[in-house]
Amino acid sequence: MTDQDTATLTIETEDGTSDELEIPTGLLNMLREGEETDPEIVGDIAMIGLAQRIHGAIHHAQGEPGEDVQAAEDVTMDLFEERFGQTFADMTGHDH
Repeated sequence: MTDQDTATLTIETEDGTSDELEIPTGLLNMLREGEETDPEIVGDIAMIGLAQRIHGAIHHAQGEPGEDVQAAEDVTMDLFEERFGQTFADMTGHDH
């Protein structure tokens, strides 16, 4: 393994459960825009990844998604737009 510094970030829920994620600092620096913090970078990537997953479940999966999945997509896309100031479709150029 290459010798590179890493940063450890902790994801924690309101009920106290948590997970740690170790990320190379070189990767964080490559992704950093302006004065973004490490948690902001990872939070942005997490939101983008989650939006992609729910989008795929709604628009690219076989069969009709359940109401709970459709409701989760509505909330996810609202939170996505709130975080990034643009819709998922605008950011990705992928619209249905």
